[in-house]
Amino acid sequence: MDGAKIVRIAKSISGIIGALMVAMGGIWILQGLNLAWGPLARSFMQNDRHWAVYGAILAIAGLGLIAWGYLKPGKN
Repeated sequence: MDGAKIVRIAKSISGIIGALMVAMGGIWILQGLNLAWGPLARSFMQNDRHWAVYGAILAIAGLGLIAWGYLKPGKN
């Protein structure tokens, strides 16, 4: 495998992981603020503000990972 292909794979993987982190952070925020519905509303995290903060941190980290992966200079 050449270097450009490895960089493309790494950027794709970081984007996928970052998107999963954003989604999970969003779920934690909803649960922590008691805004979740359906199966998400039956959790020990429900109405616990700590989980909203943890979710916001995770979502921001996920956005950072996405940005780092796609804005990092390298061969596309």
